[in-house]
Amino acid sequence: MQSSSEIHHHERCRPVFPTENTGPADSDKGKVRRRVMGKSSVPQICRQQSFGRDIGHAAAETYLITRLSFDLLGYLGVGYRWITRLLALACYAILLMPGFLQVAYHYFFSPQVRRSIVYGDQPRNRLDLYIPPPTSAGLKPVVVFVTGGAWIIGYKAWGSLLGLQLAERDIIVACLDYRNFPQGTISDMVRDVSQGISFVCNNISAFGGDPNRIYLMGQSAGAHISSCALIEQAIKESRGERITWSASQIKAYFGLSGGYNLFNMVEHFHNRGLYRSIFLSIMEGEESFEQYSPGTRLKEPRVRKAASLLTHIVLFHGSEDYSIPCEASKTFAEALQGVEVKTDLIVYNGKTHTDLFLQDPLRGGKDELFDHIVAVIHANDSDALSKDAVAPPRRRLVPEILLKLAGKVSPF
Repeated sequence: MQSSSEIHHHERCRPVFPTENTGPADSDKGKVRRRVMGKSSVPQICRQQSFGRDIGHAAAETYLITRLSFDLLGYLGVGYRWITRLLALACYAILLMPGFLQVAYHYFFSPQVRRSIVYGDQPRNRLDLYIPPPTSAGLKPVVVFVTGGAWIIGYKAWGSLLGLQLAERDIIVACLDYRNFPQGTISDMVRDVSQGISFVCNNISAFGGDPNRIYLMGQSAGAHISSCALIEQAIKESRGERITWSASQIKAYFGLSGGYNLFNMVEHFHNRGLYRSIFLSIMEGEESFEQYSPGTRLKEPRVRKAASLLTHIVLFHGSEDYSIPCEASKTFAEALQGVEVKTDLIVYNGKTHTDLFLQDPLRGGKDELFDHIVAVIHANDSDALSKDAVAPPRRRLVPEILLKLAGKVSPF
């Protein structure tokens, strides 16, 4: 393995990535065979760069995002709803800044964070790893996390608070970055996320992770993208296609405040400022709605076989979520249960779209969502459960008055 000083800039680090064959499935005496890429196809691991190189990468990313933002403005125009939500977002971020600054400090300076590990050949194909402190021996469970951001402003660092807090419970977290619109559309996003999951499944043992205890989680748009990737992989696996990771390798899937049926979301998002024309551009037109609507795709007879490969699905949603109403998780849960997938739906009364992911974690103390996720991951580990029982409460990062004000002005 190369040391950090031996790793060059990501444009000069050219790992070879495994690809998936989407051709006809092979068969063996009428039985479908699952084929997973061998070790010879495992990509080269590019370790965390120096802080100076991270600054250079950040500058390049800033330039890219700025250029894409101007492209995006061409789509958005200057509609009243979009401008008011942008201003609300700025106020929201300022109110929560005391917490964001503390998280940012740990993100950049903690030795537990491995930033910007390359997992693919696209500019946004990077991930951050949050490694638990070396207090116990053995391989650790792993959560692959896909951030939200309305398919437009997603970024891997949005998962840093979750990553740092789960790492305190002896859980490795891999936060994936992926191409956003207009740099990419939904098929690019699903492809990026699938490749990131593949990288983790095939390489996490090099970082102390257990490849047999991998969990997948997505939030908001990230829940939609990651569920699409999971179901697509199950379909490929059921057909015996050549794959680089297995849907059945995922121990559980956590969907947080996600939307899973594009047919039901297009008008809702239009009324909230993500205009229909933009949404259709992101989702590659109405003709792609069925392919990228996990809740409806499961109803296809040819997909039902793939459903048997799906893992335990746990869906979380707030009852007061106006960005993506909790009905989205309810209908997805019903679709999953209709094809006999083990599914749990947990609705938190009075919680909004950002309460569960931001305000509650920044508040510290007891958090039902966090405790539930940890309990599922540690369910068969008595030692970990014992440690969880005596774990100190999470530290408050933002004063309560700022959290309440942020909740009032939140554009979500």
